[in-house]
Amino acid sequence: MLFRFLKTFLLVIFFIRISFSVYSQKTDKQNSLTLWYDSPAKDWMTQALPIGNGYLGVMFFGDPAEERLQFSEGSLWAGGKGANEEYNFGLRKDAYKTLPKVRELLAQGKLAEADKLASSEMTGIIHEKKENTPSSDFGAQQTMGDLYVSVSHTGEVKNYRRELDISTATGKVTYEVGKEKFERTYFGNYPSRVMVYNFKSTSAETYSIRFSTPHKKEYEKFEKNQYIFGGSLKDNKQEFETTYRIDTDGKVSYDAGIVTVKNARKVILIHTASTDYTYQFPTYKGNDYKKINQQVIAAVAGKGETILQAEQQKDYKNLFDRVSLNLGTDNTNSLPTDKRQIAYFKGTPDPGFEVLYFQYGRYLMISSTRPGTMPMSLQGKWNDSTNPPWANDYHTNINIQMLYWPAEVTNLSECYLPLSDFTKSIVEPGKLAAKEFFGTRGWTVNTMLNAYGYTSPGWSFPWGFYPGGAGWLSQHLWEHYVFTNDVNYLKNTAYPIMKEASLFWIDYLTKGKSGFLVSSPSYSPEHGGISTGASMDHQIAWDVLSNTILASKVLNTDTDFSKEAQKVRDQIQPPQIGRWGQLQEWNEDVDDSTNKHRHVSHLFALHPGNQISPTATPEFAKAARVTLNARGDEGTGWSLAWKVNFWARLQDGNRAYSLFKRILRPVGDKTENMMNGGGSYSNLLCAHPPFQLDGNMGSTAGIAEMLLQSQAGVIELLPALPDSWPTGEIKGLKARGNVTVDEQWKDGKLVSATLVSGNSGKQKVKLGTKTLEVDLVQGQQKVISVDLFQ
Repeated sequence: MLFRFLKTFLLVIFFIRISFSVYSQKTDKQNSLTLWYDSPAKDWMTQALPIGNGYLGVMFFGDPAEERLQFSEGSLWAGGKGANEEYNFGLRKDAYKTLPKVRELLAQGKLAEADKLASSEMTGIIHEKKENTPSSDFGAQQTMGDLYVSVSHTGEVKNYRRELDISTATGKVTYEVGKEKFERTYFGNYPSRVMVYNFKSTSAETYSIRFSTPHKKEYEKFEKNQYIFGGSLKDNKQEFETTYRIDTDGKVSYDAGIVTVKNARKVILIHTASTDYTYQFPTYKGNDYKKINQQVIAAVAGKGETILQAEQQKDYKNLFDRVSLNLGTDNTNSLPTDKRQIAYFKGTPDPGFEVLYFQYGRYLMISSTRPGTMPMSLQGKWNDSTNPPWANDYHTNINIQMLYWPAEVTNLSECYLPLSDFTKSIVEPGKLAAKEFFGTRGWTVNTMLNAYGYTSPGWSFPWGFYPGGAGWLSQHLWEHYVFTNDVNYLKNTAYPIMKEASLFWIDYLTKGKSGFLVSSPSYSPEHGGISTGASMDHQIAWDVLSNTILASKVLNTDTDFSKEAQKVRDQIQPPQIGRWGQLQEWNEDVDDSTNKHRHVSHLFALHPGNQISPTATPEFAKAARVTLNARGDEGTGWSLAWKVNFWARLQDGNRAYSLFKRILRPVGDKTENMMNGGGSYSNLLCAHPPFQLDGNMGSTAGIAEMLLQSQAGVIELLPALPDSWPTGEIKGLKARGNVTVDEQWKDGKLVSATLVSGNSGKQKVKLGTKTLEVDLVQGQQKVISVDLFQ
């Protein structure tokens, strides 16, 4: 009992200190990490502000009369066997028997016939449904619903402000009506698995709270100040429950689904939700969601809003505060963010706005992907629809990978673990897809991946055929190891999955006319026709085999397999330079120099791979530059973000920076634009358009790539520093080898760098063209001055 009292007391003291610090030291730096607006949001996609606790993603609007808190839980998914008894993970039995004929037609140069045969016999199977939400048993991630909280005040609203402080992960709405003041505070608490919504007023008001959902109601009740709603999805009967507890000084009543609180100066909702989904193949059911909710609410029974926020602050700041970026200018953030964005785009220098966007990506990651949760999907954890764009799924031909690019380098390795868990869960269905479609061992996953094991090719070619997903996801498994040096993770989690992904390519690659091994048939992701070898396939195969070979050596295991993998890797068709100096997208030299397609997949070897670099392979790097120049500097949001990373790897900081600025371009269009619509909405969520979170994450990773690289076994300091950032400092970035790096620069030149390693040993450090070797002692700082490179 005494221990619990002391724990509570210390948490309260912690919160008071945090609150005092935030209140009394509103520095320019803290202000610059706030998005704020002088009017409520009217549109979900472009204006509402995102908060979350890893499990739930919530958007708040800030309407003074009635707040809308729209929320989604990552595991709420339509589709699967529950939607259709015939659902079979997209598998088409014995589809692999078509492969020899397709390859024969390709060898004969009969590409159209090969494409027709592959399209008819090798597509994955889905079953259409009469209703259109969603339209097939592939399904879609679902919104759970909306909490609406109305306030009884009347009169003119003055001094309105809606904000999101990403340094504390706190949303806030403040305004005045007459002489009365109103304040709302919102935050997500990951340790306690709750969202907290705090409504305060200086006058006693009446609040009405209602829940709205597009899904079927199974039960609804209110008892002991706790609202409980149980529902199910119409198409697959997936069950869910959402519940909140009310803490208030007012009088509470309930009638017909509406909770009314009278004569209240404070109303605090402590909210959670859960579903029956589990990773258990093939049913994906069995989670005791009601018990989980009961446990969550019981665990916070003795915790008020103050303790919950103290707990949230300790958890959140432990992650967020690991990295800070200062670009040498103070910024008071005096303009509302939407107006600030417009001013920036029109040419007003605002490095603080760029810092805000960088840190916003880290905030969004912490808020949407934490250990034990579902991984981020195309929209992270924020979805207001039953039929979202591209099902709000897990696209594996760039998108889900880009979502996690910032995790390791911006010191958020824990946030990657949901993707690791999810990857492990799809190996079993991925093996079935490899067997039925390709006749191989190992596992594969294609373009579109749902929550129910759909690892088969998509139901239309060319976009649906993409066997490289498993290899690319395996790169993240390896990267988590090289950034953390966690050998147990490598042994027990990463290596077995990587090995199975390697087996697929060992079996699938076949000898081409050149004598090299090629991926046939293949399609470059979402671009072009059938090929005897899309370059991205070869680069991913090279990458996963190389990483698996390295992993086997670290673990001192599977020597014979490692030798086989190396033999196959060394026979893979290498990158090729085409007739106009470009890096070829296909085995055939058919690239169109006027094509501006958003996918530049054949540069995977440059980024996120490391097969191509300006130093080790200058001719290939030059060809990559030719390709990028031909594709141009337009694109969708995520495409622009990838180009930022490409140019950073080519060590052209000014070009990378110019593309980053395009990502900040104000966008109001929500309709689909697959060519040149990229930018950001006024809430700074990236526009594909429509909204996809990968552009935010790719941009954050791109800035990190401009300031620090380590993919070549050496830590490169300021490898792509743009002229627009002449002076600055970044602290806390991670380099491979489990090294934390701080950098300071002035007038475009490094002043000093500080390295702290999680392991003792020698480390190569590079600045410009000069490399030195330093001795690092575990846990001790190593300061490296620019003089050492003279």
